[in-house]
Amino acid sequence: MPKEGITPRATDYSQWYLDIVRGADMADYAEVVRGCIVFKPTGYAIWEAIQSGLDQRIKATGHVNAYFPLLIPKSFLMKEAEHVQGFAPEVAEVTRAGGEELAEPYVIRPTSETIIGYFYAKWVRSWRDLPLLINQWANVMRWEMRTRPFLRTAEFLWQEGHTVHATEEDAERETLLILHEVYADFVEREMALPVIKGLKSDKEKFAGALRSYALEAMMQDGRALQAATSHNLGQNFAQAFNITYTDQNNTVQYAWTTSWGISTRLIGALIMAHSDDEGLVLPPRLAPTQVVVVPIYKNEAERSAVLAAVERITAGWQGHLRFKVDDRDNLTPGFKFNEWELKGIPLRIEVGPKDVQKDAVAVARRDMPGKAGKQIVPQAGLTERLQALLDEIQQQLYDRALQFREANTHDVQDYAQLRTAVETGFARCYWDGTSEDEQRIQNELKATLRVIPLDQPETAGRCVLTGRETTRQVIFARAY
Repeated sequence: MPKEGITPRATDYSQWYLDIVRGADMADYAEVVRGCIVFKPTGYAIWEAIQSGLDQRIKATGHVNAYFPLLIPKSFLMKEAEHVQGFAPEVAEVTRAGGEELAEPYVIRPTSETIIGYFYAKWVRSWRDLPLLINQWANVMRWEMRTRPFLRTAEFLWQEGHTVHATEEDAERETLLILHEVYADFVEREMALPVIKGLKSDKEKFAGALRSYALEAMMQDGRALQAATSHNLGQNFAQAFNITYTDQNNTVQYAWTTSWGISTRLIGALIMAHSDDEGLVLPPRLAPTQVVVVPIYKNEAERSAVLAAVERITAGWQGHLRFKVDDRDNLTPGFKFNEWELKGIPLRIEVGPKDVQKDAVAVARRDMPGKAGKQIVPQAGLTERLQALLDEIQQQLYDRALQFREANTHDVQDYAQLRTAVETGFARCYWDGTSEDEQRIQNELKATLRVIPLDQPETAGRCVLTGRETTRQVIFARAY
């Protein structure tokens, strides 16, 4: 039975998503700034947890953070032809400032390759300066009117890394390092979301890149969501912005650059991959609050005894569990249960007078709503028991998402099977088509070639469209 105010997933998945965002109090529409949203504290706390986990991984691989201007001279964007063609429809321009027309318009960054390329050309001189490994946490703007909170907004928050290398091999190594050891590790371990790692087709790669890699995840409606991208930019931007270095033979060479990023659409992925008809479901490792304690009492005597027990129970949790005690007197326990279920808190602890007498607590798991996920647990050893339960929930969410993806990934041999498969999930097939062939499929089936998996079969097969023999398999799907 769905929670009141939440449309069942099976009835209207899109409305279900919006109901979760609203019910969990994650965001609000910014009506006065078309295409944008306000991150409310619940939603922003999740973004802070994403930032923290990724920032630790980024720094552990030798990168440092910096910050570059929001406004970019329009001429910068024009220097890399393929890049400007890819972003031109999404660019917002500033043409007046201080009451005067600007001599040259600025664009509000849709991404920062160009402005960063300008500064890298100043900073890089010798092979001794390389590799240059910089990341920034920032906001960007891409003119988007079809607002869907976290997934598609004009302004969004993200992380973008930009690096410079002496050789193509070093740039490629960097691109794959980020894909595997930063992005995939974070999304799978912290978000409990299985991903397919692979190469983007020439049609789908980042504008101006030599090669683009991505992580693709399946949502509960069978659609794909691109969770992260990592691009080997080759020498395209180095040539456009004259990023050169003098090598060990005293010869001037063009550098090789990369860029890579994730955005707040990971919050959307989190919602769509794990949540249910009761509300948001958060993986424990990412949840800003892992455990909420709800004291239950009817009078002042019970209140004193229960709150004293709660204080004793939670005394050793600091530094071990992220928890909150909900001791609001103006709300009923039932209201509190409903609120914390909506907000996806992994574990709820209930402590009433009878629990105090029995030295026990009631523990409710968010990933298993109702009686199935509720148990009575002794207060002795409770901290360790809760930590074990959180680990169990984390693994359960990952396993459930993986099983769903596997059950909804279909091996297809011909176009008719491809047409059917993308209606409900991923279509895995052999592919030897062109970019024009991809466009045909996009036009006819509303599906795109999401990724060419890094893990490829050892045997050959026939292309799902052309019938030609090939050893390359790809994933087609409809996507967010």
